[in-house]
Amino acid sequence: MAGKLNIYERPKLDKPRMLLGFTGWMDGGNVSTGTVKCLIDKLGAERFAEIEPDDFYIYSLPGSMEIAALFRPHTKIEDGLITTFGIPVNEFFVSEEGNLILFLGREPHLHWEEFAERIFSLCAEFGVKEIYFIGSVAGLVPHTREPRIFCSVSDAQVKAAFEQYGVKFTDYEGPASIITYLTANAGKHDLNMASFVATIPAYVQGNNPKCIEAVIRRLVGILGLHIELDDLRAVGDEFEKKLSDVVQEQEELAGNVQKLEEDYDNEIFDSEMGDLKQWLQQQGIRLD
Repeated sequence: MAGKLNIYERPKLDKPRMLLGFTGWMDGGNVSTGTVKCLIDKLGAERFAEIEPDDFYIYSLPGSMEIAALFRPHTKIEDGLITTFGIPVNEFFVSEEGNLILFLGREPHLHWEEFAERIFSLCAEFGVKEIYFIGSVAGLVPHTREPRIFCSVSDAQVKAAFEQYGVKFTDYEGPASIITYLTANAGKHDLNMASFVATIPAYVQGNNPKCIEAVIRRLVGILGLHIELDDLRAVGDEFEKKLSDVVQEQEELAGNVQKLEEDYDNEIFDSEMGDLKQWLQQQGIRLD
């Protein structure tokens, strides 16, 4: 059996929800894994199960070193001694208080069906009826604004439940991910699944605490969690300030960011504040 599912504890849960975070394609700014790690910490969630990595991953791929490095396990050698050799880890954590199962893992290269079956079987084992994924992709959004969040769902009937959170529903055609596979097959296992993907600034590299805070704020509402977010907001605000200082030192970049801000604000005003725009025009107030 590829990638055996190991369950080490049996927490007491009542139809819990599951939140997925994956490294890889949709983890720009560490928003997917960073969000789940933060919630694990905030909720005091404990590890209780894992999917063994056997047969799900390619460790060596012919080609340039740049390509091969994307697949090979990460290692660390200090003073001639191998201190770290990291194979992919796929772990489940649980918060009984939050009635939530959280998953942190790496998108599998092979045998998606078997990998998904491990997740679906754990859902069946503990009565999970709702799965959520949080991820991110690079886009044309300024760092000074909220990241746009796009949603795709397994069942059109659940769309109404998410509209109040300001998400847009995805229009996309192209390469798929394990998340798409899970969402497409959730209904076969009597599950509802929703994927939330934040569009984050393409010009910002590395960990993005502002976007992590923004998506956690949305998830807290969607999942009905009760956690303190003031510390995350403070870190996000400080990150934005430092980034803005760096941007202002580069004239061309500052100009491009200003244009992104204008486009973002115009789109919000046109698409989400149409009634206000119409009222202002009726009062004879010019908008240009």
